[in-house]
Amino acid sequence: MRVIRISALLLAGLVSACASGAPLDSGTVAGAAAAAPAPTPGYDWHFTPSEDSVYLAYGVENSDDLKIGLHCSPGSGQIELAAPAPTGSRVIHLESGGEMERFDAKGEPSELHGGDFLTAGAAAREPLFQRFRRLGWLAQWTDGRRETYAAHPGSESGVERFFARCG
Repeated sequence: MRVIRISALLLAGLVSACASGAPLDSGTVAGAAAAAPAPTPGYDWHFTPSEDSVYLAYGVENSDDLKIGLHCSPGSGQIELAAPAPTGSRVIHLESGGEMERFDAKGEPSELHGGDFLTAGAAAREPLFQRFRRLGWLAQWTDGRRETYAAHPGSESGVERFFARCG
């Protein structure tokens, strides 16, 4: 519980974002691989390094309304995902360029929005994250809706720096 609160505070202090979604359809995943989503005005990926950790979060700079955040200790190869979710949800479902993965998550009521705050662990070498590293965008599936988080030109370097430092 303490780890979730710490992660929530650290990641929520970085940024947030919201992107429009499309209904879940198994046929849309193949189509999603063909074309990258357009960046959302005002929202972007923000890389925040420190000596003992690196953060990558999608949203509005200096906002506390987190949409998706990734945290890693340099060289560990392990990522902690953090995302708000509807109450009772315990899965973070991500996609990038057609690669999809569901991460079992721990959750607790969010102090920042009406719902839960989820955290999950993952390996940085997962094909999904390697695709994200190359393409510069992720999509999150929640309640049958797809929200895309695309980098603006120039911010892709933050995505690359996150994975390079994470290991």
